[in-house]
Amino acid sequence: MAAEAARGTGRFELAPVGPYSISASARFLEGFAPAHYEGGGSEHLRFAFVADGLDRGEQVAGAYAYPAGEKVVVETYGEAAPETVRDQTERVLSLDVDGGRFLEIGERDPVVRGLQERYPGLRPVCFYSPYEAAAWAIIGNRIRIVQAAKAKARMSEELGEPVELRGKKVQAFPGPSRLLHLNRFPGLSGRKAEYLRELSRAALAGKLEASYLRSLSTTEALARLKELPGIGDFSAELILLRGAGEPDRCPTHESRLAEAVAKAYGLEETPTPEEVGEISEGWRPYRTWVTLHLRIMLEDETGGM
Repeated sequence: MAAEAARGTGRFELAPVGPYSISASARFLEGFAPAHYEGGGSEHLRFAFVADGLDRGEQVAGAYAYPAGEKVVVETYGEAAPETVRDQTERVLSLDVDGGRFLEIGERDPVVRGLQERYPGLRPVCFYSPYEAAAWAIIGNRIRIVQAAKAKARMSEELGEPVELRGKKVQAFPGPSRLLHLNRFPGLSGRKAEYLRELSRAALAGKLEASYLRSLSTTEALARLKELPGIGDFSAELILLRGAGEPDRCPTHESRLAEAVAKAYGLEETPTPEEVGEISEGWRPYRTWVTLHLRIMLEDETGGM
């Protein structure tokens, strides 16, 4: 394991276009099991990750973000170049998307307006990379979320690298080179270790870079993701939407989305995927964002993701 990275390396400001609340991001992460997030406050975010651009070698990075007026200030720590951390942080917080028209969706859809008022400034908080999203999908397959979260957190502690951010050590999920020869690990059953090895090879070959996946059509990106062992329809959508940060797709294999739509829109029957797709046309170009709001609403009112 490399020596613990502690020195701050840079500082930059992000200027969100459209509504954004760092407190909303913090609250989301605190309730999102895969993140295993312990931020210690709602007015800042601290996280560690393997930086984008694996062709430059795996570099661990840390970010400490806090609001400053209408901007977000981010301090960077660790090995990665500040500009890399900037681009990745923007994607993770969905600040790489122009949200200036998001409130317009609520002006024409009262349900969406109610969600926007209930969760002001909420945007999707993505996995730190499509690779990490895919690893979560494999780890969590056919086991309870709480079990999967514990296994992922343990992998970060035992196989990942730490970054110290303002006196607090934060563990990054292990990069693909650390899982390339994984044979077994507590909490991994069946062929999951094998699938993680294959995932690591794909990541090291550049097949899971967010910029690459978002350069493809949605259909092609999903098809290529499903070529990975252990990745099916649901997991492929998760990787693209919540890993690569695709902002405008309504997932068709999210099992509880139809339930959330029925509850929010007061429908007597649970809509079919096709009917959900028709309703979601009014959410363009922020279908992923509205989907997240609906799922959080359902979790708040019924419990459980």
